[in-house]
Amino acid sequence: MNAPVKHTSDITDAEESLKLQQSQAITDSDGATELAMQNTLLTPRFYTTDFDEMDAIDVTPVRADWDDLIAQMVSDPNKGHFKKNADWDTVDWDGMEPQLKKEFIDFLVSSCTAEFSGCVLYKEMKRRGNNADITQLFQLMARDEARHAGFINDALREAGIAVNLGFLTQKKKYTYFRPKFIYYATYLSEKIGYARYITIFRHLEANPEHRFHPIFKWFEEWCNDEFSHGEAFALLMKTDPKLTSGLNVLWIKFFLTAVYATMYVRDHQRPAFHEALGVDPDWYAHEVFTKTSILSQQIFPITLDIDHPRWQRGLERLQKANVDMAGAKGLKKITAQIRAAAAFVSLFTIPSKKHQVPASVRMEPAY
Repeated sequence: MNAPVKHTSDITDAEESLKLQQSQAITDSDGATELAMQNTLLTPRFYTTDFDEMDAIDVTPVRADWDDLIAQMVSDPNKGHFKKNADWDTVDWDGMEPQLKKEFIDFLVSSCTAEFSGCVLYKEMKRRGNNADITQLFQLMARDEARHAGFINDALREAGIAVNLGFLTQKKKYTYFRPKFIYYATYLSEKIGYARYITIFRHLEANPEHRFHPIFKWFEEWCNDEFSHGEAFALLMKTDPKLTSGLNVLWIKFFLTAVYATMYVRDHQRPAFHEALGVDPDWYAHEVFTKTSILSQQIFPITLDIDHPRWQRGLERLQKANVDMAGAKGLKKITAQIRAAAAFVSLFTIPSKKHQVPASVRMEPAY
């Protein structure tokens, strides 16, 4: 008797999950994979780092919180969740408005690439490391990210496309970041991911007529995984006070500004997607920035002043420069790039809000 075929939602090992997904690559779409392969300021990247430095982390200063978080992740509350069930509505991809379909596919491919990027990084740390605390954490996070990527690809296959994750692993360009930059960038990626998904989920709970695709029903459990991953990076940073003090505060401000600005510009490239959700992109951005700023106070000693008069103006200038860059060549493109750089500098130089970081960084999802 043949053993039942496993689904990515039930697999607890990232390597096994990726092997299963690679075995499905024959049905994957060249177009979606090419989109995922792009390397621009707005597309998700694959990262590598100094794994030996990360392997040397001593979690003793945060041992109690660390053990609680690991126990929660080991319990695997979302095992078996990320797959279609009776709540998965039929999607009329052929009847979907063309611009909405284009933007939604772009959203799904970008999300799949971002989840898979995390999986690749975490899996590599688990493979290279010898520190039992660190390798266990990264194995658990790689497990979650592999499930998320597999689930998005399941949704994409209904539209006749999917991302060839095995091809991405081998061919996509990797960007080297020092470990501390990995902490800042990935922490913010996980926390802003939580804020984004929970904001959409709560909006669609209250306005179900705007839920044009069933994948949004899975966003609450999805964003809770993102939240846990952010908690892990907060604890990693808490092990070394130097990471969140002195000149490193300027790096924190840079990453906060870059992540917020990138989200704003990227979301404004999808007007039909946000219109279908019944969400104004400016309102959505401010909601997500507000939530992320509150959450990041657990470990960062500053937050950005997103209510400063220059903030919204700077974002709009950056967005306009990005639009002009897309279709420009020669001097016009250089001029647009200079305008974009000036807008970013204007955002970065807005005075930050300072606060005391709490003794214990652990938080629970509250939105």
